[in-house]
Amino acid sequence: MQEILNQSSESKHQSFLEVIQSYYQLTKPRIIPLLLITTAAAMWMASDGATDPVLFLATVIGGMLAAASAQAMNCIYDRDIDYTMERTRSRPIPSGRVKPLHAGIFAVVLAGLSFTILAVFTNLLTALLAMAGIGFYMWIYTHLLKRHTPQNIVIGGAAGAIPALVGCAAVSNSLSIEAWVLFAIVFLWTPPHFWALALMIKDDYAKVGIPMLPVVAGEVATVKQIWIYTLLLIPSTLLLVYPLGVAGAVYGVSAVGLGGIFVYEAWKLLQAPTDKSVAKSLFKYSILYMMLLCTAIVVDSLPQTHDAIALLLSKVSS
Repeated sequence: MQEILNQSSESKHQSFLEVIQSYYQLTKPRIIPLLLITTAAAMWMASDGATDPVLFLATVIGGMLAAASAQAMNCIYDRDIDYTMERTRSRPIPSGRVKPLHAGIFAVVLAGLSFTILAVFTNLLTALLAMAGIGFYMWIYTHLLKRHTPQNIVIGGAAGAIPALVGCAAVSNSLSIEAWVLFAIVFLWTPPHFWALALMIKDDYAKVGIPMLPVVAGEVATVKQIWIYTLLLIPSTLLLVYPLGVAGAVYGVSAVGLGGIFVYEAWKLLQAPTDKSVAKSLFKYSILYMMLLCTAIVVDSLPQTHDAIALLLSKVSS
């Protein structure tokens, strides 16, 4: 193990552009957009479709920097298992392109910039929530849960749901019931999303001793849990329509339609728990689902949408 860590701490010579690319890869950029879209949806919902452009830009930039910091810290902590797993061995730290110390400095700088931007341009609550997201992801999920319990994703899902709270807090400087409902939606979405991925790469997790549910309990038990969380997720999305009333017809129809497809994908996996192609299909759809659901929140909140629906209803009733 020490040999692996030593290898990862020996930085390899690179051109300036390659160095920039390596630090960019430390942030796991493919993960960040999905976190930011929940922030954006929360902001639009909290502002009734009238989000201030400067506030929106500051919140997105601050949230992006916080997420990037958390991912860079994760790369440092998990460099031993990243070196062992084939699919992650080429990451900047295990490949030797970035030293752990330098990655740590980079992560701290990103966190500091995030806090400063959010505290100055939004409010202190938003900045503190972003820092809480980093702390939860690193200390609760990565340190305490990931390597010790198959329920790591369930509890750790709170970290991925915090951007929803960040978005609402940025607009209102408070956390309303609808903010917590949106938090719950992302929280319940996380296990089906991540366990579908875990089913696909079960052998990799087993190789490095990470007790993901498919490794510990097997495919059948994992798929049953995916099914349960899917059935909990879909009705939770409709709480924004009733009883809260913060979302309207556009979102409601979208939530029902997208949720129906989600249930169908989970049902297919329930019938074929060992089929990795079916797990992959659910995993890919879960990403599309969250993106489209958040888009529906944004569109539904726009004044133009309200005007169009009112006009349509008036024509139907006349």
